[in-house]
Amino acid sequence: MIECDHIRNFCIIAHIDHGKSTLADRLLEATATVNPRLMKDQLLDDMELERARGITIKARAVAMQYAQRGELFELNLIDTPGHVDFQYEVSRSLACCEGAMLLVDAFQGVEAQSVASAYAAMEHDLRILPVINKIDLKHARVDEVAEEMEQSLGIDPSEIIKVSAKTGVGVPELLQAICTRIPAPQGDPHGALQAMVFDSHYDEFRGAITYVRLMNGRVTRGQKIRFLGGGTTHEVLEVGQFAPHKRPCHELQAGQVGYLVCNIKSLDMVHIGDTVSVPGEGAAPALTGYQPPQRMVYCGLYPSDGQDFSELREALEKLSINDPSFDFQPETSDALGFGFRCGFLGLLHMEIIQQRLEQEANIDLVQTAPNVTYQVTTRQGEELEIHRPQEVPDAGDIVEFRQPLVRVNFVLPSENIGTLMKLCQDRRGVHRATEYISPTRAMLRYDLPLAEVIYDLHDKLKSATRGYGTMDYELIGYFPADLVRLDILVNGTRVDALSIICEKADADRRGRAITRKLKSEIDRHMFEVAVQAAIGSRVIARETVPAMRKNVTAKCYGGDITRKRKLWAKQREGKKRMKSIGRVDIPQKAFMAVLDTGNDKK
Repeated sequence: MIECDHIRNFCIIAHIDHGKSTLADRLLEATATVNPRLMKDQLLDDMELERARGITIKARAVAMQYAQRGELFELNLIDTPGHVDFQYEVSRSLACCEGAMLLVDAFQGVEAQSVASAYAAMEHDLRILPVINKIDLKHARVDEVAEEMEQSLGIDPSEIIKVSAKTGVGVPELLQAICTRIPAPQGDPHGALQAMVFDSHYDEFRGAITYVRLMNGRVTRGQKIRFLGGGTTHEVLEVGQFAPHKRPCHELQAGQVGYLVCNIKSLDMVHIGDTVSVPGEGAAPALTGYQPPQRMVYCGLYPSDGQDFSELREALEKLSINDPSFDFQPETSDALGFGFRCGFLGLLHMEIIQQRLEQEANIDLVQTAPNVTYQVTTRQGEELEIHRPQEVPDAGDIVEFRQPLVRVNFVLPSENIGTLMKLCQDRRGVHRATEYISPTRAMLRYDLPLAEVIYDLHDKLKSATRGYGTMDYELIGYFPADLVRLDILVNGTRVDALSIICEKADADRRGRAITRKLKSEIDRHMFEVAVQAAIGSRVIARETVPAMRKNVTAKCYGGDITRKRKLWAKQREGKKRMKSIGRVDIPQKAFMAVLDTGNDKK
């Protein structure tokens, strides 16, 4: 077994697209962890969706062996996602490491997520190893970026390692720095077993596979272990490490990262952040674990064919063990039947879960427009959490309506500051600070309603800054606002899945925009369809989808007009009768139309 002094646990943190996964590939090659014949780009991104989108969604662990000056080191790398929606994955990885490699693009420089990830690593007391990547680019600004890192993060430029993950330049120096500058784990291999569960996934044949970082003690095959949080005891059937695929070994000891297979068939028995120890008196104290993830966005997922409800439930249960950051509960809708209300960390997270359900479980889904969580105080003194517009009480019962506010950090070129300020003003943002990272780039800080941020602010920011602006946000709390529930009525019936919560001052504009959009999305029927937007009993906007009409007077050539009038009257009666019993089919696009027009500032 390798000594604790020769183990290094570190993760790679960076903004999206700064080259984390490519650098992980070079480290795997330099340490000869993977057979050259099996090597491929972004090897650790093995999920089909990750490869299709070119982004990291799940954090991945890998153990590498590296010899330096005759000494053998074990390097445990955790590759993390860069997108703000998967910040929860990053926080779990940081808790298992002693060091963090902060990667910054040599052309793009310090971005919003670089700052957020660096501060998160500092909060965990990790040793930061600053790295500038992509130095092979023709337009690389290495010295300027080093200055930006010093200015915004307080990093000493002499400590920065310059590498190219594409060509492999600087990788040997980086490996030496990992061994010399990242501290060894502090743990007692001879103490009571104490391990942190930082991830898990479900295998059809072997049950739940638990990813652990051992803090103290050791675990061997055949040993009895106990999950202190879950209160269950199991026998270890296999222990091993990731290299990068599962490689069984005899035992794991303090400081190492690996996996346990315990024949756990129920998905509910493994909790991320739980502590693994031994059963009985000799158990180690429980570790603090992780803060539960805060779901920011909620939407309804319904099978387009009602018969698939149980299949959808099974698929959601399987996904939830791999990704504990989303939750779901059954709900019913008058318009859509039986489905689930799901909570996500952000819009990209929601999109990824929906795609995984459609690809992996082969279920055709109908998704309602997303909304954020609100808080309401009623006249009876009740405190309610509102996850969907249908739960909002009548306006007369509400004493205070509160919405979530987030603090947003924007990093952008200095010439686009005015455009961004206008964008944030339109979304009722409050300016907090402006800092200049370099002569040409600035960081703006705003407090904005979360509902305004998650829908389209990122797209608008990219358009306003020609793709150079980036953003990162964190929840700061719930604050009172003048909000109302806007209902959509189709053919006189309220469609609960189309209701939204919005600012009272904004309701007229949004109501008109939504009814206009729905008029174009709902197909024409044999009868006239009225689409209305209402607050309580007051209708504030209306559009009419005209009926399909047959020319019933085509066979009347001239003659008495009363003959035509009789035919028209008969047609009107038929349309009226059809309207009273007819059912309006609302397509999936219409549910997303609520979202598309909601923030369309005219």
